[in-house]
Amino acid sequence: MKELLDLYLSFFKMGSVTFGGGYTMLPILKRECVEKKRWVSDEQVMDFYAVSQGLPGIIAVNVAVFIGYHVRRTAGGIAAALGCVSPCIIIISIIAAFLSNFQDNIYVKEAMTGVSICVVALILDAVLGLWKKGVKDKLGVAVCAGVFVLMEFTSVSPIPIIVGAALLGVSYKTLAAKKEAAK
Repeated sequence: MKELLDLYLSFFKMGSVTFGGGYTMLPILKRECVEKKRWVSDEQVMDFYAVSQGLPGIIAVNVAVFIGYHVRRTAGGIAAALGCVSPCIIIISIIAAFLSNFQDNIYVKEAMTGVSICVVALILDAVLGLWKKGVKDKLGVAVCAGVFVLMEFTSVSPIPIIVGAALLGVSYKTLAAKKEAAK
């Protein structure tokens, strides 16, 4: 029971300071779940993020479920997910109750501007971390550049791009293994 409460509270803390989506959660998640609690490894976090991107729903919640499930199976997944979404529910409820008082407040507008700038820095940190873990060779650089171009300059859905990149990665590794075995 203590471990479930620990999962809930850890993800509650992360959820309460994660503005801007799942990628802004990555530096906090790595510090809390990889370095401090040692629930998962860096590689597992990257795998959870990769799979979460292809699933419906919020990336941060999906990753929380994966980590919670890894730690304490179904109950852990539920505890982590609830911890991740509880701060949002509380904050949205408070804002909804007082929305008319906040919408024209100059301090709230300026605070949100500051939060937006912070979100950009957190996403950049996450991108650099993902780059270091995921892009390991020339093929990785080429795939990353190709996906960026497709996403930025076309209207191609991310789903076939993700599937295509996965198939390319599997094909490349299979061919590399066959070449190595033939030596």
